[in-house]
Amino acid sequence: MAKKRAKKKTFSAVKAVKANARERVGQPRPEQILNAEPRAEKLARKHPRTLARLLAEEE
Repeated sequence: MAKKRAKKKTFSAVKAVKANARERVGQPRPEQILNAEPRAEKLARKHPRTLARLLAEEE
């Protein structure tokens, strides 16, 4: 049975730069999972209530 030829590795600038950075700085820290805030709190922070809305809610 004939041996398969190994595919030639093409040069990738991105991989070379990342490898160089890992050698100099080290591995990046793993990602941290942040707790998702409730949608209502996010909207309240993003869109503060105006005076017109506050007066309309009271009635």
